[in-house]
Amino acid sequence: MSISKILKYCIYAAALMPLVIFSQYLSPFHFGKVIVFRSLVEIMLALYLILVWRDRSYFPRRDKLFWAFLGFTLAYTLATFTSVNVYQSFWGTLERMGGAYSFWHYFVFYIILTSVLRTKKDWATFLKITVGVGVLSAFYGFGQRIPACPSDNPNCFGSFFIGGGGRDRIFGTIGNPALFAGYQILNVFLALILGFGASKKSERNLLFISAGIMSIAVFMTAVRGSLLGLSVGMLTFAGLYFTQTHSKQARKVFIGLAGLAIVFIGFAFAFKNTSFVKDSSYLRRVTDFSLSNYTVQTRFWAWQAGLKGWSDGPKTVLVGWGPENFNIPFSKYFNPLFFRGPGSETLFDRAHNMFVEVLVTTGLLGFIAYIGLFVVILRSLWQLKNKLEYRIAATGFIAMTIAYMIHNAFIFDTSANLLVFFSLLGFISFLGQGDQSVFTPNRTNRLSSNIAWIVGIILTIGTGTLIYQTNIKTAIANYASTRGIIAGWNNDYNSAVAEYQIAVSYDVAGKYDYRNRFVQYLLDYSSSNGIASPGIVDTLKQAIVLEEKNAAENPHDYLPELYLSRLNIILGKSDPKSPYNDEALNHAMKALSYSQTFVRTYYEVGQVYLNKKDYTKAIIAFQKAVDLNPTVGTSYWYLGAVQMQAGQTAKAVVNMQKAMDLGYVLSENDNLNMATVYIAQNDFPHLVTVYENLVKLQPTKAQYLASLAVAYARVGRIDDAVHTAHLTVQLDPNFGPEARNFVQSLGRQW
Repeated sequence: MSISKILKYCIYAAALMPLVIFSQYLSPFHFGKVIVFRSLVEIMLALYLILVWRDRSYFPRRDKLFWAFLGFTLAYTLATFTSVNVYQSFWGTLERMGGAYSFWHYFVFYIILTSVLRTKKDWATFLKITVGVGVLSAFYGFGQRIPACPSDNPNCFGSFFIGGGGRDRIFGTIGNPALFAGYQILNVFLALILGFGASKKSERNLLFISAGIMSIAVFMTAVRGSLLGLSVGMLTFAGLYFTQTHSKQARKVFIGLAGLAIVFIGFAFAFKNTSFVKDSSYLRRVTDFSLSNYTVQTRFWAWQAGLKGWSDGPKTVLVGWGPENFNIPFSKYFNPLFFRGPGSETLFDRAHNMFVEVLVTTGLLGFIAYIGLFVVILRSLWQLKNKLEYRIAATGFIAMTIAYMIHNAFIFDTSANLLVFFSLLGFISFLGQGDQSVFTPNRTNRLSSNIAWIVGIILTIGTGTLIYQTNIKTAIANYASTRGIIAGWNNDYNSAVAEYQIAVSYDVAGKYDYRNRFVQYLLDYSSSNGIASPGIVDTLKQAIVLEEKNAAENPHDYLPELYLSRLNIILGKSDPKSPYNDEALNHAMKALSYSQTFVRTYYEVGQVYLNKKDYTKAIIAFQKAVDLNPTVGTSYWYLGAVQMQAGQTAKAVVNMQKAMDLGYVLSENDNLNMATVYIAQNDFPHLVTVYENLVKLQPTKAQYLASLAVAYARVGRIDDAVHTAHLTVQLDPNFGPEARNFVQSLGRQW
């Protein structure tokens, strides 16, 4: 088999990448795709170099699209080497698997794709595989709607679909509804274009059905920006096709689509407040056009932070902060309204707008190159549509590009989307060149067999080493990390620590995340079990060393500093004079220097001062958290708790009540502390609420029921007091004599 044919099969295999899921790994929907794709491209590159060496006719095709793509790739690379964190810009993050290293693989794949696929037949095979993969991904998404498996049958069919279990918004094999929608938008238009160009009716119908299936998948994601992009793209397709061909059918389709859009908008405004819409999570979401919607607001806040970061200085304006580093300007100009309490999404590693993302991370140079890429695409297609042979394809790709640009105004690209987009870019380039089913080989002088063997061995060893060092070792570390997570779920501390230590022993891309996962596990474990367990203190000290590496390797990133602060807080908790408390404060203040408005950091500062028994400074820290975002109940609760310890009872009660009014959910200990306060103040109405909460939290604890009965009696709710006393005895007969006396003291018969 010739090298060119092997490369064709490799290209066809690459089209399958969107189906790859590494379910036992962190970032299961992105990690596996990129690891396999990079390995495949590296093998293809070795073969391609040999092919070009033997036959110069396979040298990269250089047209406007090639130069536009290369221009953006070079701008991306320049921004990488001028980045505030070159390592992260080059290797990317574990969550998204981006970075310059991966991006160059897309460019190399584009070169091989456009050089090796030379005929309509070759491209048709590749593109049909691409559409088929899109349809399979859509069906996988439909499967995610299947209800979760019952506890007595965990291996039912629904368990096959990762991320399923009755999911409202599907994400197929891509892992995120918005990313999945963008991937499907590209495939929808590709299927339509191939369908219009198909010579057989059966093939045409199959492709149109495929487009319909994937369109349904887009609608089932309920991603408003993507739905807008698909709708505008379809209108553009029908409108351009009508103006080009004056087809009555195209005119009807255009009018029909426009009519549906108008009807939907009218429906949304007319019925958005009806129970029919409110009772449907899907309709409630897709009909919500309000700019005050929280999701919409978070996008605006993220864009604002990014743009402030971009204008930070001449360097950031010109070359940005570096790819994969949007989190740095986002943190520096963090909007405190993001923080709504523990568990809030407060770290955006992407702008959720590719145009803002590119501007902030690669600067004006990258932004101009990125916009230039779309300009070249649209101009090339506009020229192609004047050729009768390519009219439908060019019109369809123009509509697709517009739809995708609209979609990208609300989200970002990842591996599957980039693979399909750049593949279609290669096909557009092919349309501009024409079928090359007959071409003249340009063979160089034949190499001696010895030299050929030497070159082959060098490329084989080099490729194998590269794959092992950059892909396989990373996969080993990733897998060990997930074994640690599973061991932690099973309460197997020793196994969890051992697996995490394996993961962090690898000096590979992703080590930042593996270290953070290990530290987070130790924090969770020590929070639940304390630090009295044998070896836990030494392990926490090891974690500090690891996190110090993260802090040193990731300048301007507040997260390692917060982890270091928390680790030291735990070690210094039992001794106000412990040097660990001073270390914790140093790291917390370092985190504040990176993000002065990040509410969570003030919690760490406050906790350090609590360790030191400096209640005055602790109150100042928690008050700052309240001032940054006065809508967060957690901040009021922490402030009140410190004031309680400082003896400022009246202020404490006000702030604790404010916390509850804002939705702060009290834990068992929180409720017990509040009970102590209300008993001291003879505030029995509030005491009733506290004991009702305790009964909900611990319904089998008879003492809480008994205390609730007494509280009911003190506020005059005698019937409730008697009923609760009876429930107490039913739960624990030992309370019988005491309960009987209590009821009789109320003038009631037992």
